[in-house]
Amino acid sequence: MLSTIDDNIRKLLECAYYQPLSIRCEDIINIMRNIEAQVLEYLIERNWNNPRPADIAKSICIEAAELLEIFQWTSLSLTEAKRDGKLMGEIKKELADVFIYAFNMSVLLDLDTEQIIKEKIKQVKKKYPAELMKISKPDVNPEYLKIKNNYRQDNSS
Repeated sequence: MLSTIDDNIRKLLECAYYQPLSIRCEDIINIMRNIEAQVLEYLIERNWNNPRPADIAKSICIEAAELLEIFQWTSLSLTEAKRDGKLMGEIKKELADVFIYAFNMSVLLDLDTEQIIKEKIKQVKKKYPAELMKISKPDVNPEYLKIKNNYRQDNSS
């Protein structure tokens, strides 16, 4: 079961990496729904479907730290990282662990993964408008600083 989940996560990553312009949103959503179903089945099979959310959150952080550890003491560019087959294998392994725990939390809390991702992307687009992010130093752009400050005020409660 876990290898099937890993395969679907790999497919999701490959779709995003190799075909960012040709992949359809429906395909990504179908892959996500499939992963959610497989994760739930995997958890139920092992009687792991009733953990404390804090334990899942801790596991996400632990796995994310293992992903970060891969890059300790390095400053590889994206291109350099992609060229290193061994490194990419390690990244895939740890990233899959992070995704699996994140899907665990989403599934067990009955969250709509698609919807929460869409909502977050909508917030990020508002906070970081593409046309302002493409300029060389957005942090000194007065228009961006105004958006950033308004966002912080709106979300401080």
